[in-house]
Amino acid sequence: MDIKFVKPERIWLKEHPVLDETWVQRQIAEDPSILGLGELLLKDKERNQPHAGRLDILLQDPDTDRRYEVEVQLGRTDESHLIRTIEYWDIERKRYPQYDHCAVIVAEEVTSRFLNVISLFNSTIPLIAIQMSALGIGDQVTLVFTTVLNELSRGLDEDDEDEDQEPADRNYWEGRAGRETLELTDRILAFLRQWDPKVDLRYKRGLIGLVRNGASESWVRFRPKRQFLRLEMRVPQTKETDEALEEAGLDTMLYRSGRYRVRLTKADLAKHESVIVGLLKQAYDNRDS
Repeated sequence: MDIKFVKPERIWLKEHPVLDETWVQRQIAEDPSILGLGELLLKDKERNQPHAGRLDILLQDPDTDRRYEVEVQLGRTDESHLIRTIEYWDIERKRYPQYDHCAVIVAEEVTSRFLNVISLFNSTIPLIAIQMSALGIGDQVTLVFTTVLNELSRGLDEDDEDEDQEPADRNYWEGRAGRETLELTDRILAFLRQWDPKVDLRYKRGLIGLVRNGASESWVRFRPKRQFLRLEMRVPQTKETDEALEEAGLDTMLYRSGRYRVRLTKADLAKHESVIVGLLKQAYDNRDS
């Protein structure tokens, strides 16, 4: 089959009579994944900021609840664009400290000189710079987003996360995730106490960890949501465990940092208790490894 190559035309949106910033914002709002930051959800658009204008787009990661303050600019980015982006990020993180926040600057052109300036802020502020290109073929237009500066990884060792989160209590989590999800957490704690009666829950703002005799334990962690409990178990990945989870039809996430991560509901636990308890026992047996 003869496939014809068609070269797309670069369209500069700042000079376009129809495709303006509002149009770009609408495309991102309808499908935030085009930014290349993952499967994010739209929380707000043109969000009022106290005494500071409007934030273009606010996105949120449904798994981690991390929020992204996105500012879009047509043409070349400049100092006012960067300052505005950081200002809105700072306002949002102060208004909603229970979430992790990241500033995202989007422009048609991010010059190498300005990229160096952004890099200076990136060392202290979670900041991502994305270059946007509009490409046209005939009467069709698409947007291509390329990350030119990623967030500097400040990642804590995930096993230290329990210690570095701000403290919270049960009331905080019941208000955030609901009583039913917390009861599911209690049910799993009851399983853990079969092997270690002294283990208990430690409430932090970003997660619920374990504690034993005043010391954090990181072999099981909980991230309660309204619709489900995200259960994280430090268990070596094996083909057998992968197949058992797949056969059970459990809603699993990508295996990461030595942990199986499962989105669990009350019905899931009732139906697949043996699979979950088996994983919890493996996490307990491997807790010191």
